[in-house]
Amino acid sequence: MTEDIDAIDRKILRELTADARLPVAELARRVGLSKTPVAARLRAMEESGLIAGYRVQLSPVRLGLTHVTYVQVSLSDTRERALGEFNAAVRRIPELEECYMIAGGFDYLLKVRSRDIGEYRRVLGETISALPHVASTSSFVAMEAVVDTALTAPPSA
Repeated sequence: MTEDIDAIDRKILRELTADARLPVAELARRVGLSKTPVAARLRAMEESGLIAGYRVQLSPVRLGLTHVTYVQVSLSDTRERALGEFNAAVRRIPELEECYMIAGGFDYLLKVRSRDIGEYRRVLGETISALPHVASTSSFVAMEAVVDTALTAPPSA
């Protein structure tokens, strides 16, 4: 699909990334086209799966969830069944913002968002450490978000 994206599509995507609630008329004005071709381009990008959806993004700061901890998790068993059990269980943790399986010196990297270190300690002790097949964890507390692309628009194309 990337070979089908032209400069106008990139402008549309940049504008929508900054504000997904833009009316088509305003989006058209910003990219220099009329409403009909912009609506057609949007429909094509949605149908192709390039635009996977539109959602509300809550402010973790406004919700008081300012404490971010990255957790390295090593498993005692990495056979397919064990991985499936861990994956299913980790998806049920509300404080978990991201989870990645890692190729390297540990098995998973988790991003946990909480109100403070006390709440994080509870999540680690009661939830993460109790996940299936967890052998060990290492925690890294973020001091400042220098770049957080989830909260900013992508750079100009």
